[in-house]
Amino acid sequence: NLNHIETDRFPVWLMRQAGRHLPEYLNLRSQTDSFLDFCYSPDMAVEATLQPVLRYGMDAAILFSDILVIPDALGQRVSFIPGHGPRLEPLDGRADINHLDPSNLHAHLAPVYAAIRRIRTRLPETTTLIGFAGAPWTVATYMIEGGGSRDCQKTRTYAYESKDDFQALIDLLVDTTSSYLIRQADEGAEVVQIFDSWAGALPPMQFDDWVIKPFQKIVAAVKTVHPNLPIIGFPKGAGLGYATFATQTGVDAVSLDSMVPLVWAAENVQPHTVIQGNLDNLVLRSGGQLLEAAVQEILNVFSAQPFIFNLGHGILPETPVSHVEQLLDILRRN
Repeated sequence: NLNHIETDRFPVWLMRQAGRHLPEYLNLRSQTDSFLDFCYSPDMAVEATLQPVLRYGMDAAILFSDILVIPDALGQRVSFIPGHGPRLEPLDGRADINHLDPSNLHAHLAPVYAAIRRIRTRLPETTTLIGFAGAPWTVATYMIEGGGSRDCQKTRTYAYESKDDFQALIDLLVDTTSSYLIRQADEGAEVVQIFDSWAGALPPMQFDDWVIKPFQKIVAAVKTVHPNLPIIGFPKGAGLGYATFATQTGVDAVSLDSMVPLVWAAENVQPHTVIQGNLDNLVLRSGGQLLEAAVQEILNVFSAQPFIFNLGHGILPETPVSHVEQLLDILRRN
């Protein structure tokens, strides 16, 4: 596990385990029109966080929230459009960056902290509470693009052509994200994961500037206050950059996406840190013998060194509950 203590089986939790594949979540979500209102309701966030723990007996609960609460707390207009995902009023230059205001950060995010306190009191002692945040690069792409973007072309161009201005945005996000994660730990989060969902859009030079260096700063800041808090980093799509990420950022664990070859990761990443992952979420959706074989292969390759079982990305909404149950049965037999 994250403390390098041998356990009698492989720990398991799944990204997006609380969410749209669960009928009880869909029922809960139907009670409010606004996704952000859902995230800022401690009652709903607590219930959504606990649902997969109650149904499946996961080894960890992950706080139900969203990475875009940070730009929302900084004063950028954020909304979620059904069928289209998040929409933000795009930042356009240094003046817009300068208008972002961190002074109300913790007051704005007080409902998140309230949810963490309540979740912690309702979890079994053996279930870990994981907090999280988006990494500066990924959050910045949403803030500049105005939504999700696979190639992040507008943001990458801005980072090349106006590097000082972009650095100012990244620095602001490093500071606010560090403070946010520290508060999550203050309130009861026992582990935090930092999601860099668009890290794979960056070439090596930009990867160092906008992924490695911000992670180094956040890890150092959080560890100054909570030196024993395990931090998981997920630079999705990083490819060969996973090895550099594992050795240079100071994280305690690295979550791998499904495109990372197992043997390569066992040889180049796992010797340096705990690894987490990396079952293809489409295999989980498919289930059956395909799922059995894929899980067994992951266990065979990663079992010799510290390892947490997870997906390479979040559970798909169409995934049958019975397939998650099949996955857990396989893991609990090993």
